Amino acid sequence: MAGEVSAATGRFSLEQLGLPGPALAAALLLLALCLLVRRTRRPGEPPLIKGWLPYLGVALNLRKDPLSFVKTLQKQHGDTFTVLLGGKYITFILDPFQYQLVIKNHKQLSFRVFSNKLLKKTFSISQLQKNHDMNDELHLCYQFLQGKSLDILLESMMQNLKQVFESQLLKTTSWDTAQLYPFCSSIIFEITFTTIYGKVIVCDSNKFISELRDDFLKFDDKFAYLVSNIPIELLGNVKSIRKKIIKCFSSENLAKMQGWSEVFQSRQDVLEKYYVHEDLEIGAHHLGFLWASVANTIPTMFWAMYYLLRHPEAMAAVRDEIDRLLQSTGQKKGSGFPIHLTREQLDSLICLESTIFEALRLSSYSTTMRFVEEDLTLSAETGDYRVRKGDLVAIFPPILHGDPEIFEAPEEFRYDRFIEDGKKKTTFFKRGKKLKCYLMPFGTGTSKCPGRFFALMEIKQLWSLALSPRLESSGMISAHCNLHLLGSGNSLVSPLRVAGTTGTHHYAWPIFVFLVETRFHHIDQAGLKLQTSGDPPALDSRSARITDMSHRTRPHLFIFIASPKF
Repeated sequence: MAGEVSAATGRFSLEQLGLPGPALAAALLLLALCLLVRRTRRPGEPPLIKGWLPYLGVALNLRKDPLSFVKTLQKQHGDTFTVLLGGKYITFILDPFQYQLVIKNHKQLSFRVFSNKLLKKTFSISQLQKNHDMNDELHLCYQFLQGKSLDILLESMMQNLKQVFESQLLKTTSWDTAQLYPFCSSIIFEITFTTIYGKVIVCDSNKFISELRDDFLKFDDKFAYLVSNIPIELLGNVKSIRKKIIKCFSSENLAKMQGWSEVFQSRQDVLEKYYVHEDLEIGAHHLGFLWASVANTIPTMFWAMYYLLRHPEAMAAVRDEIDRLLQSTGQKKGSGFPIHLTREQLDSLICLESTIFEALRLSSYSTTMRFVEEDLTLSAETGDYRVRKGDLVAIFPPILHGDPEIFEAPEEFRYDRFIEDGKKKTTFFKRGKKLKCYLMPFGTGTSKCPGRFFALMEIKQLWSLALSPRLESSGMISAHCNLHLLGSGNSLVSPLRVAGTTGTHHYAWPIFVFLVETRFHHIDQAGLKLQTSGDPPALDSRSARITDMSHRTRPHLFIFIASPKF
């Protein structure tokens, strides 16, 4: 009787098949993997590289060294090829003159389908897949990251910078140490959060921000795995961390945030229109927006610092540019934090901007993705090729950024690479033809980052404040700068001492002391000995261990912060 009911309702039990649950699951998984691997190249399609691992395909090769692996495939198969990567077939298009085939084909190559699936997988946002009106209205909110609204954000940001610098730097009464990446994370996260979401009005706001930042960084550390098809249940405590962050943006907690930005207020208005007040998916939207605001700005700030500190000539040029701007606006003299730079004035810092762009060129691994909505043929100068419905098409800018035909000596850091005749350089060529796309860390087309202006101005503001001579002449800071190769006795820059009470040298760098490894991108620091005197800490060279470079490795560089003891 039970079997008849089961059959009548179209359901069956595992026992009816004579297989235990785990065995059946394994059999079905094996069958699915075999079907996936059986895919063959059809006439007119690009070369197909499936790798030797079912489902994973070339994932391990790509993860080990993405740029070198893609370059190898380019040499073997040309500028267009398809790979199996984590259960997805992705067609890479590496010729920059073919980018427009992807960027302009909105109907058949969809960014929205790809991004909405990504948002559901990573942030647990599901409504966008079926509610296009909400999607469109949220997109309109990005107007508040431009124009006059951006000016208001920058004004608020400068005030927050002032408070963060005062609390984290000037109140330090002895030498302290922090790795450079966590230092950048701390500064950027707090400044961005308070500028966009407002100040947290609770008894211990510092604890709230600190815990939220730590949870956010743990979440971000697993982001690459969340993007993949690995079930979130297999990623440790990521699911619980995500839930915890989302609850931080509950209606109760949002009421404790004072001074919302226009962009945040407008997004909240849209979300309240389509969700009930208590729906936690509102918090998921805010998590996604926070990730977009912070996750890429932090490494951008880090790499800009890293390359500036490795290249004293770049630091001197940026410093002189900031000095000239402050001099021309009457803000070089005096002391303390209060400096004010407009968006136009920050935009005029072309040497600093070129430095940031060059750091992005060397370190950015952004990829532009599109979902193939239907079988189609892409027509290029080199010939036509077909892509299949359900696949992904990808533009991989690191190949462009490292092309010696476009950028002379692309492996070198040249801070003035994007300057020509004292102006911003925007003209680059390949095969004798001008490129429409030459630098793509912010994406392109419909997927271009709407917050790129905010992020760039944020980094410029921070550097303008950090290198302001007013900090040196404030009489509040005593700093030592020592830039040298760890494990050797050769210094790149002689130590400079900034006397906080007896004047300053024009070229002295304020506030920070950095120890920077100048050849490799990864230093695994086992220990650091601190002196108890007022002198900078000494680094025990025996404790430094240099390992291989990886594009995802975060260099363990150390920053020493000091101010006088009273």
